[in-house]
Amino acid sequence: MAEQAGRKIEKHCQTDVAYKVVTANQYPDHSTISRFRKDNQSHLKKLFLEILRLCDEAGLVKLGKISLDGTKVKANASLSANRKLKHLNQEIDKMLSEASAKDAEEDKAFGLDKRGDEMPDDLRDRNSRISRLKACKECLEQEKAQAEKQQRDKINKRRAKEESTGKKPRGRKPRSAEEAENKDAKANVTDPDSRIMKTRKGYVQGLNGQAVTTEEQIIVAEDVTQDENDKQQLHPMLDQTEENRQAVGIKKGKTVALADAGYCSEENFTKKPAGDIELLVATQKDYKQRKAMAEQPPPEGPIPDNLSPTELMEQKLMTERGRKLYKIRGKTVEPVFGQIKEVLGFDRFMRRGIEACRSEWSLICAVHNLLKLWRSGEACWI
Repeated sequence: MAEQAGRKIEKHCQTDVAYKVVTANQYPDHSTISRFRKDNQSHLKKLFLEILRLCDEAGLVKLGKISLDGTKVKANASLSANRKLKHLNQEIDKMLSEASAKDAEEDKAFGLDKRGDEMPDDLRDRNSRISRLKACKECLEQEKAQAEKQQRDKINKRRAKEESTGKKPRGRKPRSAEEAENKDAKANVTDPDSRIMKTRKGYVQGLNGQAVTTEEQIIVAEDVTQDENDKQQLHPMLDQTEENRQAVGIKKGKTVALADAGYCSEENFTKKPAGDIELLVATQKDYKQRKAMAEQPPPEGPIPDNLSPTELMEQKLMTERGRKLYKIRGKTVEPVFGQIKEVLGFDRFMRRGIEACRSEWSLICAVHNLLKLWRSGEACWI
């Protein structure tokens, strides 16, 4: 199991032969390790690409069939640290008033010419907390403004349709823009970039780690998002796959991208993927998709021309070719997440903020690929 905590790495550098080899028998302390990760954050993506290049040179990267999926990774924050906008305003006002009162008290006690070095730790920490509270407040206010804008657009669209047709649209009249706000929306005061996400084992405070893998379980693209579902990630991840392919110099060929129903939408099926990649995306939950493939016979005759993009995808999945290809997805990307979380022990980010978590995810994906390269027996240079 790989270690991520700085203090544990420091200890291994002193006691573990493998760590001593990597560090040239040096003993960096946990503060140095932490600063190194922070200072080299922007370079970890480049490291991922360099290791991907080595995997390609060893003949391990074949882009004929790729699979993409997302997995929820816990943030370095607690679910209990979430606050609503109303409570954030109250807490900020309370802390600011307390800080002002404390400043006035200390000015009276010590005089106005003090530098402030005598300020107690709890008050200094409070400034840091206020900045996080304000970041949470800003996040919730942006969500509120976006919800109101979407509702106004919906109302205007309905009004324009009514004026053009002369008929009142069917269905319930939409709420006003002011009523569209999600009053239950929360933000996390420990890591404002993290989100409440639903998993099979319940809710976690976390982020959504994305990966595109080959049939040989090599990760060719990776990212971290704040979105709870995967629907908006299909084309960005395929775009990144094509960018990485060009950057590394991987040979181009006919590619099929396999994904589960989390990526299913009319918009995703209508837009042409980067690199002319063919899509094969499930249109219903996995167990339902497998059941349909097991019970329904393949369609006969030519595929009708009047089908919607989703109906056309359903037909492709039910063909003999579609069934055979889709089975590959379950033994490519899903085992990769299992290896990262269970074998490498990476189920929680160590750092906070989405950019920091992206660099951490790039590093863990690079480690996964490096281990695949080493175990392949093609890495004779190691």
